Amino acid sequence: MPAPIDRMNPRALPDAGKVGYSQISIAHPGPLAFVSGQVAWRPDGGPAPASLAAQTAIVVDNLQGALDALQASPDDIVQMRIYLTDLRSERQEIAMAEILRFLHGARPSLTGIGVEALAGPDLEIEVEMVVQVAA
Repeated sequence: MPAPIDRMNPRALPDAGKVGYSQISIAHPGPLAFVSGQVAWRPDGGPAPASLAAQTAIVVDNLQGALDALQASPDDIVQMRIYLTDLRSERQEIAMAEILRFLHGARPSLTGIGVEALAGPDLEIEVEMVVQVAA
């Protein structure tokens, strides 16, 4: 198991802990794994579902698969980037509800980015992670 990641929400910045992430994450020396952006593509090649909620559920399954392969947990995630098409508050709430369930209270540094398009015309969300792994 890697060293714990120090999380900070300094008073000089908005308290991101209230919404489930940290403004700053400090990873101690050791290997980092950079997980490519995961979209709603299933391992069996099945098509992406039409709804954002269903796509996010597949993305979370893929993220969990990456953590499992790394023998890591959400507590080991240093940073996440979430790319969302048609970024509006109601869509952000749909995606973040599933992401927060996946994180189980872990609070990595997180960036949400609105994009015009992703790798396929039917894709609405993509998430990438930086994960601290055991040496």
